[in-house]
Amino acid sequence: MQESFLDKDRKKVIAAAVIIAVIWNSYIILHTNELADPMQEILKKIISCCMIDAAFIGFILGYDRIVSLPMELYENRELIWKLALNDFRSKYAGSYLGIFWAFVQPVVTVLVYWFVFSVGARTDVTGETTYPFVLWLIAGITPWFFFSDALGQGTSALLSYQYLVKKVVFKISILPIIKVISALFIHVFLTLVACILLIICGYYPDIYWLQLPYFTFCVFILVLGMSYVTCSIVVFFRDLSQIIGIALQVGVWITPIMWHIEALPRPLQVLFKINPVYYVVDGYRMALLDHMWFWEHFYSTAYFWIFSAVMFLFGALVFKRLKVHFADVM
Repeated sequence: MQESFLDKDRKKVIAAAVIIAVIWNSYIILHTNELADPMQEILKKIISCCMIDAAFIGFILGYDRIVSLPMELYENRELIWKLALNDFRSKYAGSYLGIFWAFVQPVVTVLVYWFVFSVGARTDVTGETTYPFVLWLIAGITPWFFFSDALGQGTSALLSYQYLVKKVVFKISILPIIKVISALFIHVFLTLVACILLIICGYYPDIYWLQLPYFTFCVFILVLGMSYVTCSIVVFFRDLSQIIGIALQVGVWITPIMWHIEALPRPLQVLFKINPVYYVVDGYRMALLDHMWFWEHFYSTAYFWIFSAVMFLFGALVFKRLKVHFADVM
């Protein structure tokens, strides 16, 4: 059934991809920013168009392997939801406070960072902003918690469900997304806590808060694509989970979460903005505090989605290529 669908609608999907690629390229070429440096603007246009075209070519070459993964996820959506709920509950089964512990660590972490930077060090890390540091911190660190937790769990998805990987009839492609959805439950709670804290401090909901689901979806797609890559490789190279743990520890500091990127020289700012997680961190602050729309940062939005799409396509190809060997290695 799935193969017939792929063969039947191949031309339609490819035609739609061509139209999207043409529209994106045209919009990038026609988009102008009068305040930007002309040479930098031309360079951004060239890089953006090249990335879009490269992603399009990769999609055409790996069409069957790429499209089959989203189809499997859609067809098993009910099973994915049930297993994600069960995975979330089972983590804390046996403890007296249960899932309460899932929310304790991020809250305590925020309190520690707030004390160190706002009370202990008394460093002006918010730059020219006028809102309290704890609000600026929680707005930026909330999506980071989701990213780090989901990536860590997604990387170990196949190892955690070894008994399912060895079953021939089970669709093991749904295991990484189960872990990501499990981490999403905690993220929703922390986002609500952040919103309540903002309201208590006098920052009331406005139309810009409607962007929160969008930026949550951004993290979801980014970390899902990365999880398909890491969970496939960690089966053969178990040290990868330790490497990712260290990378996340470093990442929370090199991502402008607890310090302001404007404090850096312009070339270094560009370098740090290459990190796709920065787009989401900055996006949460734009939605909750800065009252800005995501499309106002056109090139950052284009870069993030090109990067996320390429990562997801790459993850689908790697997973498809290696999954026939998973049961043999485990």
